[in-house]
Amino acid sequence: MMMKKRQVYLSISAALVFALCAKSSAAQDYKQLHEEAILVDTHNDVLIAVMDGLDISKDLSGRTHSDLARFKVGGVDAQFFSVWSDETGTFKYAIQQIDSLGAIVKRNPDKMMLATNARHIQQAVEEGKLAALIGVEGGHMIESDLEKLEQLHKRGARYLTLTWNNSTPWATSAMDETSGKLPAAKKGLTSFGKQVVRRMNELGMMVDVSHVGSKTFWDVMAVTKKPVLVSHSCVHQINPVFRNLTDKQIKAVAKNGGVIHLNFFSGFLDPEFVPRVNRFQKAHKNEIDSLKTKGWNNDAIMDFLAETYPTDVQNLRPPLSLLLDHLDHIVKLVGVDYVGLGSDFDGITSAPQQLDGVQDFPLITKELLARGYSEADIKKILGGNFLRVFKANAE
Repeated sequence: MMMKKRQVYLSISAALVFALCAKSSAAQDYKQLHEEAILVDTHNDVLIAVMDGLDISKDLSGRTHSDLARFKVGGVDAQFFSVWSDETGTFKYAIQQIDSLGAIVKRNPDKMMLATNARHIQQAVEEGKLAALIGVEGGHMIESDLEKLEQLHKRGARYLTLTWNNSTPWATSAMDETSGKLPAAKKGLTSFGKQVVRRMNELGMMVDVSHVGSKTFWDVMAVTKKPVLVSHSCVHQINPVFRNLTDKQIKAVAKNGGVIHLNFFSGFLDPEFVPRVNRFQKAHKNEIDSLKTKGWNNDAIMDFLAETYPTDVQNLRPPLSLLLDHLDHIVKLVGVDYVGLGSDFDGITSAPQQLDGVQDFPLITKELLARGYSEADIKKILGGNFLRVFKANAE
């Protein structure tokens, strides 16, 4: 009996050692896989902070989601820097942002390089640098001028998001199309808008249909001869907000050969996020009103509340698993070849728990492995699917 008991103890000990080793191996496996994969994030708004005077070559932890050191920690190989403005933005302002990114690259030649094609991305990976790419978010910045579109392409822009939340004279946005203020005849692409899409196809500039209205989306799909990009959007079936794609749209992107990159914004991922925030703000209404009377702006007020009630504010954020649920939905609907990541870091106020900045991308690889995705499929999701679309547009 004693011998058997000792054997049982030995068996348990061996099992524990095996389990611990397996856990350690799994942790190592996801990090190694993440390092091996080419990670492309199709949307980051940190240039907004750069235009406000911040230097991403310095540690900006606690101030931004992104800086060069954290891109490295997060295994980001290729980053599309968003050239963005609200509806008041001009072509001149877009060029200023591109110039700012160019200046950052010149100051940090050992850490990053400008990239305009897939070959440049591969070169950056081989040299251990961040491939910096340019995406213009908002067709209003071409000022209804095809020559200005061409100039943006010459300066390195490789996608144009046809609209931001505001419509252009030639394309209607998702926000405007769902506002109830636009008659059906005013929705979608005009004849000039169709010229924009055709010229982008000719230039090898990806047509980004994030932010566009449903009518604009379907007009694009009827005109484009190249695979489209959805740089930062989520799944309408899970969270029916105006910016997310319906299943019908997801299937259309797959049929077109395009790719959908998931946005990390809590409000696009989680249908319960806004109600949670509203309840939190209602509970702290007196404090908020008091701070407003003192002249505090909304950002300062939210920072104060986050510092004062850290656990409550943390719990407003959805779990990381919800981002993976959106990804699973697309994969189950159309397959693994049509999905990627477009974080919208530094353009969003809230991301899922554990995703506090670009340094946390490896956790997504860890979760993908835990959900049973193969290494080959994970490499597609992290960057392979995008590279396919990027190359197809350049042909």
